[in-house]
Amino acid sequence: MKDGPLRRVIKRLALLRYLGDLWVTRRVLAAQGEPRYRLTGACNGCGRCCETPVIAVSRPVFFLRSLRWLTLTWHRLVNGFEYTGEDRRLKLFVFRCTHYDPVTKQCDSYDSRPGMCRDYPRNLVYSALPEFLPECGYSAVYKKSEQLRQALAKSNLPPEKLAELERKLHLKE
Repeated sequence: MKDGPLRRVIKRLALLRYLGDLWVTRRVLAAQGEPRYRLTGACNGCGRCCETPVIAVSRPVFFLRSLRWLTLTWHRLVNGFEYTGEDRRLKLFVFRCTHYDPVTKQCDSYDSRPGMCRDYPRNLVYSALPEFLPECGYSAVYKKSEQLRQALAKSNLPPEKLAELERKLHLKE
């Protein structure tokens, strides 16, 4: 699905709003000591993040029909995301991106991609425990991992439990 001129303008305006919100949010979070993680690795071009975009929404957007319809319509018309399902427990909408080509693993709208696509995976370092797709070349490392690893080493845990905690808590690169 190619972008027409009106759609490109709308996408640019949405991107500017997104980047403004992101700048303010990141400044507030930085004042609170965030992010707690450092992003490591690099994109290996697996394309998994593009195959099935997932968007977390608030309770009102998830449950109120009019807000739900507006959100899903926006993502379909502006971002080219076709709704495929949801996770009711986590309040997530699951989509298929019409701009993603599974054969070439490329985006046909890369220059005007949505802010959430531009910010991935950097946005994950603001999570309590970042989870990356198994194929992803990126990972996160807890910024204070050395202190936490030293504390865990003193706890007399079995080696396999210690290794599991280091992996789950993102304490190693």
